[in-house]
Amino acid sequence: MNFFLNLKEAMQSLSSNKMRSLLTILGIVIGVASVIALLSIGQSAGDSITGEIESIGTNVIYILKGNDEEDVTNPEDLTLRDAEALASSSRTSKIAYVAPVVSGASEISYSDVGVESSISGITPDYQFVQNITMAEGEFITESQVEGRSAVVVLGPQIAETLIGRSSGVVGQTVRIGGYPYRVVGVTEAKGGSAFNNPDNNIYIPISTAQTRLPRSGSSNSVQYILISVAQAEDADAAIDQITTVLRSTHRIPPRSPNDFTILNQQDFLAVAASITNVLTIFLGGIGAISLLVGGIGIMNIMLVSVTERTREIGLRKALGARKIDILTQFLTESVLLSMIGGLLGIALGWGISLVVSQIAVQSGTILDINVTLNSILLATLFSAAVGIFFGYYPANRAASLAPVEALRYE
Repeated sequence: MNFFLNLKEAMQSLSSNKMRSLLTILGIVIGVASVIALLSIGQSAGDSITGEIESIGTNVIYILKGNDEEDVTNPEDLTLRDAEALASSSRTSKIAYVAPVVSGASEISYSDVGVESSISGITPDYQFVQNITMAEGEFITESQVEGRSAVVVLGPQIAETLIGRSSGVVGQTVRIGGYPYRVVGVTEAKGGSAFNNPDNNIYIPISTAQTRLPRSGSSNSVQYILISVAQAEDADAAIDQITTVLRSTHRIPPRSPNDFTILNQQDFLAVAASITNVLTIFLGGIGAISLLVGGIGIMNIMLVSVTERTREIGLRKALGARKIDILTQFLTESVLLSMIGGLLGIALGWGISLVVSQIAVQSGTILDINVTLNSILLATLFSAAVGIFFGYYPANRAASLAPVEALRYE
């Protein structure tokens, strides 16, 4: 029996029970659509996170308190003294700018509009480390830091949320933690996502933050220190210089581990890649389970079909049909069911991805979801494999029936 004749008979058999075939296909449709949509969303989320990390630049280094890789007890706080030592030391020639940061959560309000937000206490060098440009007004100045001025620089989105506009707001007064602050500048829009949106940032002088923001640690401590190096290729040399200076300021004995952690972009990318890979595998696993359930549905229907057509199988074998002919016929039906379901599932998964992408755009989240060729091939091959795997047992059972017993079946 040739392939086309098998295909024709399979289609006739499936069309004779349209509703049953449709419900069987539905399980595969849902499974394949889940695989396509979840893999695409997982991959897009990973790309979005990676893009956000890459946007911080290859020349930015983070210094954090503590050391998770070594056994360090009572790590010393990072302080403004550490930042000053890094900025002024003759041993840190590769460093361009040093920006200590103090942050804390507080309510910021204007008129009767208020939101709970993270406030960053920074120095003027933060603008150069983060490549911040101003849409209007000025950034935090050295004199404002020295004078503990009650001034604030707003991101355009938070300005829009509070004041209703992002331009012409310099000179307005907002309240942070109940204290009045004069708006001295608005940063230029950069765009971002729910993971990191600089347009929602709020900056005040670091000296003001140390006295007014609720936080833990000593009065001179900072949460972290940002370093920028003049050339990205000098990052490793800069890390060595930073390590030398901080070990000196923290008076860490030789052979003792660092009580601080230095991270650069590659470290963040490695962590993000590890997390997003786990996320993608997890989402793909959920989709695969749905497809597995659909495959079990195919096996169930094919077993019912074999039972219903026992006499037909016996008659065909009595007329000379070989075991391979019966096996091929039922396998063709199961693969046809799974392939039709797979094609419809790809279309449905593609549609779900587009809907989720539009929802992300409407909510201001950058999540460009694209259905990749790899996802389509994986779903197609997997659905075909499901058809063969779950169709083989019923097909083999049909092919193994004895002609006489099959003809006597009632």
